Amino acid sequence: MVNMMGKTSKLFHRLENIEDVEEFYEAIDRKHLSQSLSPERPYTYWTIELYDKSNGIRGGGGLGVLAADTRRVAERQQVPFTLITPFYPSEPHQTYSNFENGAYHEEVSYAKYGFKFVDTVNIRASGQICTLDVIEKQLGSTRILCITEPNFGELYSGESGGDHRLYQEVSLGFGGYQALKLIGLKPAIMQLNEVATFFAALARLDELTSNGMDVYEAIVYTRKHTLYTNHTLVQAAEADFSYEQFERFVFPNLRSKAVKKWLSDKFDNGRIRLSTVTIEIAELRSGVSKLHARVANYHDLAGNKVKFKAITNGIDIPTWTLPEIVTYLKKMDILDKFDLPSEKYLTNIEKIEANDIRELKNAGRAELNRVLSHRVDQYGKHPVIEGDALVFDFKRRFVDYKRPWLPMTNPIRLAELLEKHNIHYFLAGRVHEGDHRMAEKLRNLLETVDRNPILRERVHYLPDYDEELGRALSVGSNVSINTPIVGLEACGTSWMKDIINLGILVSTHDGGVADCSSDAYLCISGRNEHEEVESLYRRIDEAANAWKNDFDLETIIQTELKNYVPVISGSRMLRDYLDYLF
Repeated sequence: MVNMMGKTSKLFHRLENIEDVEEFYEAIDRKHLSQSLSPERPYTYWTIELYDKSNGIRGGGGLGVLAADTRRVAERQQVPFTLITPFYPSEPHQTYSNFENGAYHEEVSYAKYGFKFVDTVNIRASGQICTLDVIEKQLGSTRILCITEPNFGELYSGESGGDHRLYQEVSLGFGGYQALKLIGLKPAIMQLNEVATFFAALARLDELTSNGMDVYEAIVYTRKHTLYTNHTLVQAAEADFSYEQFERFVFPNLRSKAVKKWLSDKFDNGRIRLSTVTIEIAELRSGVSKLHARVANYHDLAGNKVKFKAITNGIDIPTWTLPEIVTYLKKMDILDKFDLPSEKYLTNIEKIEANDIRELKNAGRAELNRVLSHRVDQYGKHPVIEGDALVFDFKRRFVDYKRPWLPMTNPIRLAELLEKHNIHYFLAGRVHEGDHRMAEKLRNLLETVDRNPILRERVHYLPDYDEELGRALSVGSNVSINTPIVGLEACGTSWMKDIINLGILVSTHDGGVADCSSDAYLCISGRNEHEEVESLYRRIDEAANAWKNDFDLETIIQTELKNYVPVISGSRMLRDYLDYLF
């Protein structure tokens, strides 16, 4: 295994010793991995979004958070790994005042975050040559490689099927592939996260064909070295592009006439969905939970339903978990040095006691209050959680299918529960700019809160949701609420952070939560939304009572951990990807 990394002395510095690294790879049980990955031939991970504020890039949601966690896990486990993404020079922030959703924009400098300028590359768009800066930052065995330019804009700017969005995606694909060559890297594998990254694989196909390979041989080669990871459920919801747009933004960047012909043939009535061609160019396809892989409704050009390999998302446990909890779980021999379940984790979880849970959550509460001291709620106040109050939270993107308003369906009932159990309920989630429908729903929700004196004192909406706030709520909350419409959540990872931080999960049986039985947590059930709401209120009452009863608290937390410790580990996720790929 020593040959796997090449120049080992520079790479093996995060784990204790070389045997640790070998042990991690032996767990994958694939003898060809050592010939497949090296610093010069890394695992390349393509994403339109990265959410890693410590490295100066603020994404929009779960896709970006997952990308950051995957890179961190790769660094921790010494995998040669390059993440390619745009660096957006403008960063949006949310404000909320007088029941109005607002925004401001902050300019971001890559130099401030330790990125180094490498050189420039060019792409062609709308009859112009566009020059892109290539910047990089090395972090152990991994690196973040970005393309950027002053007018690149911010993440998800413009309409999803508009010119500027296509320009950003083409820049990432063709510009990012040139950037790899610029620094002397050749991808061993290309993982395409969502269809916005399709053009990276197209750039590789074009290079192979332009260098003399038969187009069909090049397609086979590209397919065998490309993984398409789907994070959404319905192909029909995806935006499409016109042939005229491709003539201006895509075809000018292709040198091979055969590739242009191959791509042109994929249009239907002058329109194209990127998922259609991404499916064609990637032989390996994965979904991000067991349920997602089973129900995702995608079809190839022949009309056949696409099969996805289930590789459930995971989190980088040390990043999202209170350090005292990580230490405790390792001292109890529940997690091993790779943040995977230990051999005796099931037995050792049964030794967790209520006093330990409460003591650790009190430390998390102090961290939450520290973060809240520089955050404001919808009234411009800094919430402070004192004494024996319980904290419940909903911290997710504000989109229809996640149903952030569900607990407010019966405001009188909710107010009774909050007052009875001395609960403070935190809502944290951003409404994307331009989503006027969700902005109005948020307004209606907070006006409902404002009309009830109990809710007004106990329900806090925290705008400008980000990594810091998400982590603080995970470590400090007692109970997390997760209410997606069943069948619409691909995976989600916020709930994973709640469970590893010894919180109680109240959720519908959807996404990655459904990897385990509905008995693994406090499940919201019902044949319709009315029944789900009644179930939700019963679960809120049950969760609050559990924090007052040692036996119930131990039972719920132990059950969650027994079921989900093997699921939520980012090391498990990376191992599963490597196992699938190699």
